[in-house]
Amino acid sequence: MFERLDSRFDVLTQVLEAVHLGSAMSARTELRAPWALHFGPETGHRAGFHVVTGGWCWVRLDGTDAPIMLGPGDVIVLPHGTGHTLGDRPDTPAIELAERVADLAPGQRVMLPSGDGDPTTLFCGSYSFGPDGTNPLLRGLPDLLHIPTGDGALSAAVLLLAAEAAGIQSGSALVVDRLVDLLFVYALRTWLIRQDDGSARSWFGGLQDAVVGPAVRAIHDDPACPWTVESLARHAGVSRAAFARRFNHAVGEPPLAYVTRWRMTVAAGLLEQGERIAAVAPRVGYDNEFAFAKAFKRVRGIAPGQHRLRQVG
Repeated sequence: MFERLDSRFDVLTQVLEAVHLGSAMSARTELRAPWALHFGPETGHRAGFHVVTGGWCWVRLDGTDAPIMLGPGDVIVLPHGTGHTLGDRPDTPAIELAERVADLAPGQRVMLPSGDGDPTTLFCGSYSFGPDGTNPLLRGLPDLLHIPTGDGALSAAVLLLAAEAAGIQSGSALVVDRLVDLLFVYALRTWLIRQDDGSARSWFGGLQDAVVGPAVRAIHDDPACPWTVESLARHAGVSRAAFARRFNHAVGEPPLAYVTRWRMTVAAGLLEQGERIAAVAPRVGYDNEFAFAKAFKRVRGIAPGQHRLRQVG
């Protein structure tokens, strides 16, 4: 048997492709207790992430009093760039990390204040996304995703990343960048699989719902289809009213609102590739440019022509 594995698109792959993951800034940090670092809120639509590659530490989101203990192999993702503190203990006074590393160039290093106690090694950084607030990947996610250590692909990616980041070998920069990509996807996928309580009111939650999942996949497979609540309900095999209620509960918005938002996400990606507005409109279900442009600006907050020029101009 011969089976090609490249470009097999599922919903997670489609969303990741559509939002065009940008550059990742990353750093390896070694500290000994006592230590604590405050990471201010990210700007520019970046998502923060941390991997504990050795030792133990605590994380606490700004404005909360509920620290979480992290151990070797644990991964946390902060989808909305929320400010937070990492430290050897929840009550250790923190320094502002940005003040110490803001001017560092790639490859440079600086010593951070720490003691002579138990060591902790972290791989930290942030991921850039699209320049607007309509990212379907992040919408509906909590401020912090905690993925404890475990077996499987994510654990393997953490081990590979730790080994590669610990040394400087030929091609290490490229390898680290690719491993960060893999780790980010594995972290999202692992978190998704573990959300078995239906609490994720986003497309993540919709995928796991036995009724809503087929409809979400149908929307992603054919964004140009003239979807109605009735036609989506037929995909789900339930009545229109029952489907609408269940979709809104699982995804966090009405079915046709999700259809429109996904269409505009696909359209934004096509425009960023240089496609003309007239060619994009029918590919996302619009018969004329005016109706498409009106919907695009309503959802994305910018006219499609301006979005295209900003990306390719």
